[in-house]
Amino acid sequence: MAYWLFKSEPSTWSWEMQKKKGDEGEQWDGVRNYQARNNMREMKIGDLGFFYHSVKETSVVGIVEVCALAHPDSTTDDPRWECVDIRAVKDIPQPVTLAEIKANPKLSEMILVNNSRLSVQPVRSDEWAEICRMGGLDKAP
Repeated sequence: MAYWLFKSEPSTWSWEMQKKKGDEGEQWDGVRNYQARNNMREMKIGDLGFFYHSVKETSVVGIVEVCALAHPDSTTDDPRWECVDIRAVKDIPQPVTLAEIKANPKLSEMILVNNSRLSVQPVRSDEWAEICRMGGLDKAP
């Protein structure tokens, strides 16, 4: 299993909106960055990801699961752009802020710390476990 981080501005698509989509999930559309698109092409069904609120909140607030492999993004006719579908799995009991992530030496090499603009990014398993711990999850999903 691989781990990922999906960034969204809560005013555009929030964690609450994602949860309301239920088990069907929702496509992670609108991504227009080749590196982020290529990351989605690497995803497998069942991979997990952090749902990250960007801009004002800047914090990991939930965990999602990839529920559909990369497919054409329905928000454009341009065949270059693809997306996956994700569904909400669980809330992070104590949202983990970007400031807390940056202050943790165990996370100093995390892409979020070094390339905060990338909207879909991989997360190493040790980083995943540490953020889950910081967020109050006794056992990382």
